[in-house]
Amino acid sequence: MRALVTWGGWEGHEPDRVAALLRSILEDEGIGVVVTDSLDAFDDAEGLRSLDLIVPVWTMAELSRERAENVSEAVARGTGLAGCHGGMCDAFRGNPLWQFITGGNWVAHPGGDGVRFRLRLDPDHDLTAGIGDFEVETEQYYLHVDPANRVLAWTDFPTVSWYHAANGPAAVPAAWTRHWGHGRVYYNALGHKARVLEAGPVREMLRRGLVWAAQGRAAAAGLGVEVWQSAGSHW
Repeated sequence: MRALVTWGGWEGHEPDRVAALLRSILEDEGIGVVVTDSLDAFDDAEGLRSLDLIVPVWTMAELSRERAENVSEAVARGTGLAGCHGGMCDAFRGNPLWQFITGGNWVAHPGGDGVRFRLRLDPDHDLTAGIGDFEVETEQYYLHVDPANRVLAWTDFPTVSWYHAANGPAAVPAAWTRHWGHGRVYYNALGHKARVLEAGPVREMLRRGLVWAAQGRAAAAGLGVEVWQSAGSHW
């Protein structure tokens, strides 16, 4: 299997260090990895379709319509897409297709970094079974999410008082899977700093999610996407 890890954007999320960590996780699983600090690979539609996995590590950047469509078509045909924190779901705020593919987008992290909160995991899903609920101290992402996502973990708001607290308690998804055509998509909201991902339950969640997403291309071999296509503009 082959994966592309592409990193850049806002330096506060340590994209170079997170990219190196994700590369290490993938290589430990026997997956070949190319790491780049450019989005130029998104210009190569056929090259993207030859990959088993795309791992974006970008925050607050811009993505053209053409590049988003190339990723969309690759994932729809089986290439996996997986990532974490702002590197995936706060990557390209101005691109609604990207938000549709990934299943969510960041809107706030009340309290900033250093908030202590609990993740509640689905004990019955293969990607979270046996890990158990755990506490973490980092940014707590409030996300707007696709109701079609298969949620793997939740975090409860409000943890700190701010204007959103007037709405009362809310369980916000913190990790999920979904499909885009034949492709598998995995997201985990943790990862503000590389240290959050380096060990323990967060690293194990990511490991399982990355491998699961990468395995989808083999399962999709030979399948077409015509069944989902309709006339007219897609977005």
